Amino acid sequence: MPNHDQIYQNEAERYELLISREDVSNNLLGTIRKICPDLSDHHAADLGAGTGRLTTMLAPLVRSIVAIDAAEPMLGVATTKLRGMGVENFLAKVGYHDSMPLSDHSIELLTAGWTICYSTSSNNADWRDQLERIIIEIRRVLRPGGTVIIFENFGTGTELQNPPDFLTSYYAALEQDYGFEHVAIRTDYKFESVDEAVALTSFFFGEEISNAVAASGNPTVPEWTGVWWRRY
Repeated sequence: MPNHDQIYQNEAERYELLISREDVSNNLLGTIRKICPDLSDHHAADLGAGTGRLTTMLAPLVRSIVAIDAAEPMLGVATTKLRGMGVENFLAKVGYHDSMPLSDHSIELLTAGWTICYSTSSNNADWRDQLERIIIEIRRVLRPGGTVIIFENFGTGTELQNPPDFLTSYYAALEQDYGFEHVAIRTDYKFESVDEAVALTSFFFGEEISNAVAASGNPTVPEWTGVWWRRY
């Protein structure tokens, strides 16, 4: 399995190319708008913002947004993208799941895309404690009535929902212990060619998925994303 920490620190541009091919049907923003129909007055933050996949969707719609990530190179790419869009209502700050650079009760919307899972995989013996600390931090930064929306992997390279085994306990805890609602959506990748699909899926997901992509001969790679949300 590729080392994602090294990718985030050293290969931000290549990672950006991968995610630029994701969510061909624009289901991510549609799902956010269903949960929060009116974003115009919202101060928002995007935790684990990476190269700005969610931040760039939200910035034109919200009053302000803070992109937060542990990897400064990823935030550099996000900043370039946001400036290129001509938006000025954003900040980019280094921060962590349980230590966000935000004041108490300062935002109405927090998104966290494909990021909390790194702290809450069942491969981590203390994942429940880590999840508790993260939820406490989320509640600290949200204003009363504020919303958190969490996005995580629910199956890549498969037509059927297939969440990773090491994340299913975390997903269950969100719903059973913390009262989150849940839905799964399609966020398929559409690459420019089969060769690009193989190269980029191998780069981030590893050979098992890239070999299946090569065998399929299809530049469109199915993906499911799990969405969990709650208002506090």
